[in-house]
Amino acid sequence: MPKLKTHKGAKKRFKKTGTGKVIRHHANARHLLSGKSRARKRKLKAGVVMDPTNSPEMKRMLPY
Repeated sequence: MPKLKTHKGAKKRFKKTGTGKVIRHHANARHLLSGKSRARKRKLKAGVVMDPTNSPEMKRMLPY
């Protein structure tokens, strides 16, 4: 059986937890930040667990 290849784009954007859940980052935190409140910007910094709907694709992209 050949080795599975990791999707390099996904590897740079997502992280797997110890239990196999996938962590993603929020959008809208790069530019035009002056119009956003301090609390909103702070919440955008935090990572969040990805929706389980997309988990089969992610498990294929990040096998290890």
